[in-house]
Amino acid sequence: MADLPDYVLDHNAVTKDEGVNWRHGRAPDYTNTRKVWAETKKANHEAASLPDLVEKLVKNWEIEASYKMDLKDWRTVDTSNYTFSVNGGPPQTGDHMLKVGTYNAIIEPNEFYCPFHSSFDASHKTFKRMMPTFAWEVLEVFSGPPQVSFRWRHWGTMKEDYTGFNDKGEKVSIKAHGGPIDIEGVGVAIVNDKLQLTKVEVFFDPMTMFRQMAAQGNVTKEKVDQVELQ
Repeated sequence: MADLPDYVLDHNAVTKDEGVNWRHGRAPDYTNTRKVWAETKKANHEAASLPDLVEKLVKNWEIEASYKMDLKDWRTVDTSNYTFSVNGGPPQTGDHMLKVGTYNAIIEPNEFYCPFHSSFDASHKTFKRMMPTFAWEVLEVFSGPPQVSFRWRHWGTMKEDYTGFNDKGEKVSIKAHGGPIDIEGVGVAIVNDKLQLTKVEVFFDPMTMFRQMAAQGNVTKEKVDQVELQ
């Protein structure tokens, strides 16, 4: 394991990087999220097994995409070749994700939320306020490097009310129900000889989260005269 990069061996590896331009001025603290992951995950992978390595790689990638403000500081990706796409959509660059944010890069406009009405910071505040921890795990891996195909799970608890703007420019509010938000999907990633991501494709139904949020029907929609980027 000595020749493996730290970002596939430690799910918090990149939070220890120094000289980084961190969003909010410091490395993020994932203590609560890791605790929820450990207590409620479905899969248990042997240390340094392929599923374990993939899980840690993706977790470190998510940290970098969410909190490292300069693409040159992302160690989990081959920055010269890296692209990201959702459900067969057009490839997005790392610079694009840095501009719009991870939530906005993944979610398409819908009746509950529209990425065009929410900035990077606003989108993170919206979802992290509603669901303080959003744990992630690999359920199983179907193929190994260089093309890694895997099934994943993302879950949390809706602890606070949701407020956002939808594709019609309406203000949408959903009362917190205190229940689970649990979504699954598939990922296909191509990695280089350093196990850096060069191409990531994600497939899932993004409406699953919103349907679970609105499961009890506590939804209100309010017309507003003008919606500006939040």
